[in-house]
Amino acid sequence: MPFAQGIHYSFHQPKEVDPSRPPLILSHGAGGSFLSWHPYLQRLQGETVYTLDLPGHGESQGVGRQSIHDYADNVLTFLRENKIQKPVMVGHSMGGAITLTLALDHPEEISALALFGDGAKLRVSPLILEKAKDPAAFAEAVRLVNESSFNPDAPNDLLRLSAEAMLKLHPQTFLGDFLACDSFDVIERLTAIQLPTLITCGTLDVMTPPKFSKFLAEKIPHARLHLLEKTGHMLMLEQPEAVAKIMKLFLDEVPPLS
Repeated sequence: MPFAQGIHYSFHQPKEVDPSRPPLILSHGAGGSFLSWHPYLQRLQGETVYTLDLPGHGESQGVGRQSIHDYADNVLTFLRENKIQKPVMVGHSMGGAITLTLALDHPEEISALALFGDGAKLRVSPLILEKAKDPAAFAEAVRLVNESSFNPDAPNDLLRLSAEAMLKLHPQTFLGDFLACDSFDVIERLTAIQLPTLITCGTLDVMTPPKFSKFLAEKIPHARLHLLEKTGHMLMLEQPEAVAKIMKLFLDEVPPLS
């Protein structure tokens, strides 16, 4: 898989590319990687898709950041250096915070945004932060996050694979992600977003409960909201077919590239 500017990413392009359809950029959440996105979304039918490992995650180089703005700057550099024109920015949780930041600071470079399990403010449980700050408690912090990320009926194999992926992170990167989330706050700026916006959340999400998504939908002028029943924070892995269907319907209405 390719690298660009130290960022590892997977790339999917359909056999017949429609140049009028903007490409997708998928950004994962705190402690995640490109594996946070089900293959149905990484290879969304008929779409060009870049699925990123943010710095310090998955197979990307270096260490993670400690602010959403720094991550957003990395993603913006990735777009510019690869000459990716006006993509649809797609983000889960922390990746959604990155997406919101880019939409607010560089709206002219984006066609639309899709937010999964996101919020305008992402305060982190004090217990998770306490455990994450102690390298000796890293495994316990991962367990807390993982158990809070899936609905109670999620398959055990899904939880196991998620935990194994997070445990491969450097503890400092894991901590940096949650510090970045904890300091994120764009509540007062949401009404400035004028881009088409898709907001999707699981009804059983305890990391970013549905009220967070409902608030986004109320404040962002051109937003539409979808709630997935019996689904937790990792909705892209729990309900990949439903999420892919919602994405396709949204993308079909995004204005074409000129």
